[in-house]
Amino acid sequence: MRVVLAPDSFKGTVSAQDAARALADGWRSVRPHDELIEIPLADGGEGTAAVLATASPAAVWHPQVVSGPDGRTVEAGWLLRPDGTAVVELAMAAGPHLLRAPDPFGASTFGVGELLRGATQHPGTDRVIVALGGSATTDGGAGALAALGAELLDRRGRLLPADGSSLAQLAAVLPPTIEPPPGGVTCLVDVNAPLLGPLGAAAQFGPQKGATADEVARLELGLARLATVVGADPDRPGCGAAGGTAYGLSALWSAELESGAHVVAKAAGLPAALTRADLVITGEGRYDPQSRQGKLVGHVLAAARAATVAVRLVVGQLAATLPPGVADVTELATLAGGLEAARADARHWLTQAGRRLATDAALVALGLG
Repeated sequence: MRVVLAPDSFKGTVSAQDAARALADGWRSVRPHDELIEIPLADGGEGTAAVLATASPAAVWHPQVVSGPDGRTVEAGWLLRPDGTAVVELAMAAGPHLLRAPDPFGASTFGVGELLRGATQHPGTDRVIVALGGSATTDGGAGALAALGAELLDRRGRLLPADGSSLAQLAAVLPPTIEPPPGGVTCLVDVNAPLLGPLGAAAQFGPQKGATADEVARLELGLARLATVVGADPDRPGCGAAGGTAYGLSALWSAELESGAHVVAKAAGLPAALTRADLVITGEGRYDPQSRQGKLVGHVLAAARAATVAVRLVVGQLAATLPPGVADVTELATLAGGLEAARADARHWLTQAGRRLATDAALVALGLG
């Protein structure tokens, strides 16, 4: 029996690589003779660079000290693959874990722009991939653009802060002075959100970044002003990713937007693995309604259905109805007797989930036992 183990990271607990390994350990303890194919994945969020490094062992890591979302320096870096593709992961320079406390207006993507500048100016770089998930910011990419040489000006020609605090005062944007690399820029997005509206960057994700209802309204005004000044379409699916960073980079740095889940899965070899698999196991820390809106697990489930491969889902916490084609889910919070217990030793409970799946009588019913 061939089993593909293709989880995302379980955010804040284990990486995608460790999750796949734990599931495999549990499975082998019951069915040691099955063929297990570990394909840790990501959707453009935290862990994307590590997954792409695993898929390309000859890739070289380039460490770089940059500004964090609150201006304090952080140790980050970017990855250069042998084909000249540089991979920049936004979460390394602008993730919420880098803040002492949430800062909806002051958090900036400036450090992301510093990484982009470093990657673009390296002589071995032909193109850049920017993984945009996992941001603490709602600045429309203003910080990243400023680090690339753009200037955000008010009506009197004064330079505005490169964050979300003063976008509502924006009157003009002088474009970046750093040119994109010859092969172009691709933003990997993990959501289908537009820039504005109830499903946009501020309304849908602002509360997760500490914004109150009044602050969400102010952030929305700033992003709307950015769209008015820049003139690019704010309704394009995905441009609301990373607090609108996808919008800023696509409008002012010629970046293309692509599904992070699709790009990473292809690079990691998931489509080829599914052609000869009997079962695929995927999962993430929390399965909720957003999981089917551009996230990794939704992509794997759809790919498994298209390949007519049986699928099983493992999650830390289930917070939505099961998706079509999934009859059962293994929830770590249930196995562990509570969410905190599951988070405290996620690798152990993932191993137990692997054991449970390997002994599941439903596999026999599927003809896979």
